[in-house]
Amino acid sequence: MQETAFKIGTRGSPLALAQAHEVKRLLMSAHVRRDYDFEIVVIKTSGDKIQDRPLAEVGGKGLFTKEIEEALLARQIDLAVHSMKDVATELPPGLGLSVMLPREDVRDAFISPRHKLLGDMPAGAKIGTSSLRRAAQVRFMRPDLEVVEFRGNVQTRLKKLEDGVADATFLACAGLNRLGMADQVTTAVDTGQMLPAVGQGAIGIEIRDDEDTIRDLLGPLNDEKTALCVTAERAFLKELEGSCRTPIGGLAELAEGHLTIRGEMLSPDGTERYEGERSGPAASAIRIGEELAQDLINKAGPDFLQRLKDAT
Repeated sequence: MQETAFKIGTRGSPLALAQAHEVKRLLMSAHVRRDYDFEIVVIKTSGDKIQDRPLAEVGGKGLFTKEIEEALLARQIDLAVHSMKDVATELPPGLGLSVMLPREDVRDAFISPRHKLLGDMPAGAKIGTSSLRRAAQVRFMRPDLEVVEFRGNVQTRLKKLEDGVADATFLACAGLNRLGMADQVTTAVDTGQMLPAVGQGAIGIEIRDDEDTIRDLLGPLNDEKTALCVTAERAFLKELEGSCRTPIGGLAELAEGHLTIRGEMLSPDGTERYEGERSGPAASAIRIGEELAQDLINKAGPDFLQRLKDAT
């Protein structure tokens, strides 16, 4: 064990800090370490700095991880804690995902002071979201609603809802649970109605490839079931060249060594939606995810993804 504190890199939002403190607590418990053996280092990312534009306009996945990964490569921190839905499918050379914590609730939470369900909302009502996926899913299910941009952390978005900027919004159940704010959920949306983002509800820990000491330190925290499911989802996303500019939902589930993944991709305006499902042995998680992606590409036609790229 090193003499100085292990540095845990994270964003500074309340949710990101809650996740980093959870990792710290688990490490202390697993290794019978003291509080001062671990230091949480807050790093402001591009996604945190850009508040005046939709993220889809300024880049793909990685906006909430870029500066943290740079600090990791510069050895300013020893490990990085991420919400897996924010992590790009291609990591910088020299970095790898070492651990996945047990996954939280994967569902989206419908939140509204006036309506219990999306289907209850009257035509013309406003849904606030900064997620291209959620916006496309809403436009597919309820083209009569108005989707408005809704940036900010959990607390900011709930305040906007309270102020009447929108009539309803969606947040991840996992984030609300981790913040002790489950009481804010009006209705948890079944994944059969609304597939979550790839990696939603999962916390991943990124380290340098050459850090065997850190890898060994983190080993007891890894949840193999979560790791296999997220691996399949990320293979699916990578094959689709998915970013935050492409509305994609995906969820893998594991039971008795058998993995099933469901996925969908939509046009941003919600007029096109392609979905599918693949199953197989858990050991083939990557192949199953890739095959599902190819199924959707075949259904949509070879020009679908290119049309989305040309439109952005």
